[in-house]
Amino acid sequence: MPALYVMIPAALLLVGVAVYIFFWAVDSGQYDDLESPAHSILFDDQDPRHQAAVNPEEGAAPDDKAAPPRA
Repeated sequence: MPALYVMIPAALLLVGVAVYIFFWAVDSGQYDDLESPAHSILFDDQDPRHQAAVNPEEGAAPDDKAAPPRA
């Protein structure tokens, strides 16, 4: 029985910390975009045709030697 006097406040404290961290994550925007990180793994960063590799000012790849020739 004395163990309950320690375990119940400890459990409530743990739940309180978890709720605080959850609300902090939501307020800081951690859950705003759930789709882009899942799709970004599918693209090769070295591919000059990829939108992230295109220089928006010039409309072309910043360096033509960025991607090795494909066999």
